[in-house]
Parts: sequence; C-alpha cells; structure tokens
Amino acid sequence: MSDALLLDARDIARRFGSVVALRAAQLQIRAGEVHALMGANGAGKSTLVKMLTGVIRPDGGSIAIRGMARTFSSPAAARAAGLVSVYQDPALVPDLTIAQNFRLAGARVDRVREWLSRFGLAALDLADFVRDLPLPTLRLIDLARGLAAEPDILLLDEITAALPADLAEHVFAAVRTWRDRGHSVIFISHRLAEVSALCDRATVLRDGVTVGVVDPARGGEDRIVSLMLGPDRGTPASAARETSRPKTAAASARLEVKHLRAGALLQDVSFRVDAGEVLGVAALEGQGQEELFDCLAGVRRPDDGEIVANGAACIFRHPADAIRAGLVLVPADRLHALLSQRSVRENIALPLSRNFRDWGPLRMRSELSRVNDAVRRLQIDTRAAAEVRRLSGGNQQKVVIARWIAHGFRTLLCFDPTRGIDIGTKHQIYALVRELAEAGAAVLLFTSELPEIPLACDRAVVLFGGRVVQEMPARDATEEGLLRAAHGLSAAVV
Repeated sequence: MSDALLLDARDIARRFGSVVALRAAQLQIRAGEVHALMGANGAGKSTLVKMLTGVIRPDGGSIAIRGMARTFSSPAAARAAGLVSVYQDPALVPDLTIAQNFRLAGARVDRVREWLSRFGLAALDLADFVRDLPLPTLRLIDLARGLAAEPDILLLDEITAALPADLAEHVFAAVRTWRDRGHSVIFISHRLAEVSALCDRATVLRDGVTVGVVDPARGGEDRIVSLMLGPDRGTPASAARETSRPKTAAASARLEVKHLRAGALLQDVSFRVDAGEVLGVAALEGQGQEELFDCLAGVRRPDDGEIVANGAACIFRHPADAIRAGLVLVPADRLHALLSQRSVRENIALPLSRNFRDWGPLRMRSELSRVNDAVRRLQIDTRAAAEVRRLSGGNQQKVVIARWIAHGFRTLLCFDPTRGIDIGTKHQIYALVRELAEAGAAVLLFTSELPEIPLACDRAVVLFGGRVVQEMPARDATEEGLLRAAHGLSAAVV
C-alpha cells in the first residue's frame, strides 16, 4: 500500500429537500489498499458512493483523483476516470440475456469470462436470461463485469450480503488480487469479521459526517462500533416502555416457527409469538430476514421446517393461504402492496372483495363502514384520495395497514414498516402496533433501525447467518447490544 492518495474526497455534502444525507464527509483512499466504508443505516454511505460514481452530484465539497480535481456528471464519466461500483442490487436488465447486458454496458466479454472462471462460473451460458438466474450468481456476474473494466478504484456495496460462504470466498480472493495489482477497493459491509480480515483501513460515517478512520485489524472492531453509535447511545430508547409484558405458560401462541430454512440465507430459525405480543427482529442486511417474512407471508415455500399458526401446522402455497390462516404482511416497499392508480378506499377494501363478481364500487354498507373506520383510526390524509400514488409515503403505509384492520387478522407481519417515513408517522405506526397487540393480535416486527425496537416490542430476536443468535427482553435491547449481536459479536446461539 502506497502513502500516495488515489482518491481524496473532502467536505462532501448533499441534501434531499429537508433531509440532510451528508454534512461533511471525508474519504481518502491510498493506492493499493482495501478501505472499508462503515456506518449505521442512514449514515450516508450509499449517498457518498453514488456521488463518487456520478449517479448524483454533491451540493458541496471536492473530489480529486490522483491530485486532480474532478466532477462526474454521470456514471460513464466516473468509469472513464477509473471508478466503478458494484451495488447491492445487480445493475442488470432482467429481460435481457447475460451477453446482451454485457453489450449494453460495453463490457469486454473475454475479460468478463476470465473473472467468471475464477468465480467457478466458467460453464455459465451467456444466452441465459438474467431473470432466470439466482441472486448470488447475478452478484458475481456484476462483479466480474466491474473487474473487467479494470478500474483504479472498485466500490463494492454489500456484495457479500446475499452470498453463501463459498461464493463469498471468491469475492475476497478477487479483492485481494485487485489490491495486489496496485488498485484500490472501497468495501462496504455490515459484517465486521469481513472488514477485519480483508480491509487495511476503515472510515466511519455517522449522521452524514466522517467521525473516524480506524485500523480494523488491530482490535478495531470495538472502536468501529463505538464510532458508529456515537456518545450516549448505549441505553434503550424506550422511556415509554420500561417493562416488557411477562411471558406466561398460559399465553396463547399465535405463531410458531420451527427450524425454518429457505435458500442460502435462512438456515435454521425457530421462535414463538404469543397473542398480545410484539416480537422484534433485528438483523443486518442479508441475514435471512427477507426469506423468513416471505415464507410466513406465503410468498415463497420454505425448504424445511414448520410454520404453526393458531395451533395448526400450515403449508402456504400462495399469499392467499397465509391470509386465510390469519397472517398478513405490511412490506417495506408499500408500492408492492398497493394499486397505485386506484383510490384509497379501493386499496383498503381490496381483501374484502374476494371474487371477481365483487369487484367495482363498494355496494355493501358494512364494507364501506369498515373502510371508513380504518381511515379514521389511522388518520389517513385523504385529500388526494382518488389515487393512492399521490399520497405521502407515510400515508401510503397507513393505507396498507388500514387494509388489514378493515379485513381482520391474527398475526401482523411488519417488515421495516417505517422505512423512509417521517418521525411523526413512525410513532403513530408504533403506537398502533401496541394497540393492536393489546387487543389480542400478535405482531412480528422487523426494523432496520435498531433504536426503534424498544419503542414497540416486548421481546427481540437477533438474526445472524440465517440463525437466531440472541433473544432478549425489549428493556435490555440497547442499540449497542443489538448491533454487537447482529455483527455476530458477543452472542450465543439460542
């Protein structure tokens, strides 16, 4: 590793409306190093990477490559300057073949094939359509395409999150090879063990500001966690919930999950949620949480294990099966659950109209009453009620929840329900979750914002490597404790 700076980004700032994504981010990359970019969710990592690669432009600050000031108006301009990014979601067009995707990006197929061979994908048929390939394969294809461009700086954003251990080793080998050739890699990962084993230095962001540069290989894990959290962040954020609801033997189990396994990421998960209880799920990206909720909502079938709802073993072949069993999903991406060009009331009433002959204007007075009650209960702003796509994100999420309140359910599956919505609506949703639980429902709540778990939950389980590695009462769920367990630190498998 050379002391000469290959990349020097200083005082990078970016605002989206009233939201400040970056205030004063600094990032200095030396030639021939693997440099980790760390930070909690919302710290500004992805925003910084997008500005370095020309996806968005900074509002302030400077970027220099080899001492020369640069501004990038597009990813193509950044690529020409030697910066190539491989994002969390592969940048491949699903309805094109692999070869067509390579031609679209102007990639050298012979160079891409060399890297695919290193990754154990020499037999991959380039005539296959991208949509037919599993996510781990797509991530390796995207990485091979990025390496084939021979960038001076390769930016890897959570590339190992969806990879099993054997494929992740291919990524680590490629990163080391690239560093040994004198190039540099910016490595974003929530997995501290990977950062310690692979990276020479780590820059930590918090609230849009660079708060430190750490040598992760010299006992730097604790220092990284401390910088990510900041001062006075080790105590629960739940003054309103001092105690957890005690668990009793007489409690009625609404949902039991037994040794559930699905795909490469969900390995062996077991837990129970009782009537009147909110169970929080904490996990960093790619630890099996999405597969877990997909199985419980009937979106996919598990490879092994058992789902027991209200005392009856269930096999869900379709989301309708889960709904009939009383399990309903509130997804993070509300647009996946909404008919965006239909009205608020039509969206809420959708599950109430089960047959094609029932579709159209609501005629039954009781159904209309249930819809109106749900709108009032959630205080949904219906000024733009004719098309739900015109509502704010928070009101759209309220519509999804109102749908199930109008329809009825026994277990509510909330997958990051407050992602991207304002703080006031967040607290409304959490208050509603508590209200629903106190009325006898069970709630399984995953949130990517760890401080929010004590706000609404009675207990919390932490997933790491597709398994439950820790369970704790909500009153003990400090952000620091959850973060350590989510990184696989100081946690015993339960």
